[in-house]
Amino acid sequence: MKKIAILQSNYIPWKGYFDLINMVDEFVLYDTEQYTRRDWRNRNKIKTMHGVLWLTIPVAVKGKFDQKINETKISDNKWCKKHWTSLNNNYAKTKYFNHYQNIFESLYTENSEIYLSKINHQFIKTVNKILGIKTKITWSADYETKGEKTEKLLSICKQVGATEYITGPAAKKYFDEKLFEQENIKVTWMDYSNYSEYNQLFPPFEHGVSILDLIFNEGENATKFMKSF
Repeated sequence: MKKIAILQSNYIPWKGYFDLINMVDEFVLYDTEQYTRRDWRNRNKIKTMHGVLWLTIPVAVKGKFDQKINETKISDNKWCKKHWTSLNNNYAKTKYFNHYQNIFESLYTENSEIYLSKINHQFIKTVNKILGIKTKITWSADYETKGEKTEKLLSICKQVGATEYITGPAAKKYFDEKLFEQENIKVTWMDYSNYSEYNQLFPPFEHGVSILDLIFNEGENATKFMKSF
């Protein structure tokens, strides 16, 4: 039995993204698909006393409408300092910020990576380590993909020997579950509802923010507010 999930790399994703990683044996970063603007690839949200704030990594998109996610480059390296300043300003008073400060500060201030997806991968690996997630992480470029959307996903599943594929509800717009049934691969739909609230600054409570919010506020207790642990 082998469970897998296939999802594009996101920047400092929310807790549901990491629940999905923790639920599978292999998590494939699906970065050979087209980069989509104004999406989660290069941005995410944090809490502030003035409401939710978007942290966005600037990327080169002019004249690159067909570029893949793994081809997308950073357009201004000043983002690192700006984002760390925002995190410092808004989370310095949380219970666990000091505990994780050095880990994330070095990721931001010492980051010289120019490819967006590799930056995302650095943060995902770091958060996995903090949460104790040991799932194998691979890249879609490691596998051959053919056909349309569902067929590409199926081809990866077959190559890794998957018996179960776990995916988020957004995929229902295009996903052809019958193709997986024909290959005897079970499809499980992720349920992101009914998460418990935790100690969060700046009410009202907001679930859809970066995992960093949960880590800085709850630290070693973060997994108690997730579903897969």
